Amino acid sequence: MSRYRRYNDICVGKEDGGSHGDVVLGCHDAEIAQLSKITSSPHERLSKVVPCKARLPVSPVKMLAGRECNYSGRGRFSLADSCHILSRYLPINGPSDIDKMNSCAYVSQFSADGSLFVAGFQESHIRIYNVDHGWKVQKDIRARSLRWTITDTSLSPDCRLLAYSSISPVVHIVDVGSATKESHANITEIHEGLEFSSNTDDYEDYSFGIFSVKFSTDGQDLVAASSDESIYVYDLEAKRVSLQIKAHKSDVNAVCFADETGHIIYSGSDDHLCKVWDRRCFDTREKPAGVLMGHLEGITFIDTRGDGRYFISNGKDQAIKLWDIRKMSSNVEYTSFRRYAEWDYRWMSYPGHVRNMRHRDDLSVATYKGHTVLRTLIRCHFSPANSTAQKYLYTGSADSCVYIYDLVSGDQVAKLDFHEDTVRDCHWHPFYPMMVTSSWDGAIARWEFPGSGYSPTPVRQSRRRR
Repeated sequence: MSRYRRYNDICVGKEDGGSHGDVVLGCHDAEIAQLSKITSSPHERLSKVVPCKARLPVSPVKMLAGRECNYSGRGRFSLADSCHILSRYLPINGPSDIDKMNSCAYVSQFSADGSLFVAGFQESHIRIYNVDHGWKVQKDIRARSLRWTITDTSLSPDCRLLAYSSISPVVHIVDVGSATKESHANITEIHEGLEFSSNTDDYEDYSFGIFSVKFSTDGQDLVAASSDESIYVYDLEAKRVSLQIKAHKSDVNAVCFADETGHIIYSGSDDHLCKVWDRRCFDTREKPAGVLMGHLEGITFIDTRGDGRYFISNGKDQAIKLWDIRKMSSNVEYTSFRRYAEWDYRWMSYPGHVRNMRHRDDLSVATYKGHTVLRTLIRCHFSPANSTAQKYLYTGSADSCVYIYDLVSGDQVAKLDFHEDTVRDCHWHPFYPMMVTSSWDGAIARWEFPGSGYSPTPVRQSRRRR
């Protein structure tokens, strides 16, 4: 049997009632569609300022007139009213350069209040910019014990602490609020090390790495995903690892808390699976609450919607998937296997004949395609709740662009094309129509709507050869 035929039978499979065909793009889940509509639709009286049939979207002028006349009875816009206006203004103008380094940019992150922006680079550099003061560098950090690159950063909810990780068993903590601008590890400022492994061999080679790290909403815990197939929860007050889960059968590339309670954890791995973990059940059962299968290749990133129900994952099968944990499988012993053993995403293109195939046990509620996930662990996110009601998804891409998708229809609504190399991460401002993209060309770029009225056209150099 040919290699193509073997792969085709594995991915599509045959069951009673016929075979599964190509993947269907967009969301066909009525509940998420209704939820998106409710959180971004204006008050019915604001949409009927003049006597006629209401049509969506309602113009901003019409809604402002309705607010001034207090048609809704509230005297102000609700969050849904605001999202109805702001969600149509996408950050697609520009870009303008924030910074340019001589090493690859790996991480982009706004603080929860949007006042700070963190960028992590390959050559031991992390910069924190003050957004409210003209993007001035507030803190220039030189990382400690760096191996290969900064893999992830996470700001604490109060913006006082920054955690950063590398291909190392130690996560370091930096005091963001200190007066020291040049923060060189253990020279000008102490970078406290949090040890996630007691095995001395892990400190001598590249056998142990942390690919993802996140603060809990209360700032008391850190959750980390590692190359030893495990998830770790670190108690910052007790200064020790409070929980270690042997979570997957390959590298765990992504992890996050599901919501503000911190009880539920989502994880994604190179074993192609997403898993859901309930910390409250680990006294009696050290197994996941459920498993979500659907990706044909490894997962590179996970982002939660924050409601303890929905999350998205980016996969090396060149797809973003939307998940509802109420549809997860109870078959926690489910094992996936390598679909295409000869393929390596770090330096090979994805096989064209499997690009549109669907997993026979796919439990996702939506699939989004168009971008490329190659060379590195490319990240995807929900758009902000406060300005867009999370009605969009966006992702970096190996083709040097950023893609924005409509959550419900699955349509590509925008493509930001500027960088000269892979865009690994990008982040949308929590309140304004502004996005910052970080690329392997070393550039940190800002996209806005409407911008300053002047859209610079940077001179584009030839793209870096692989």
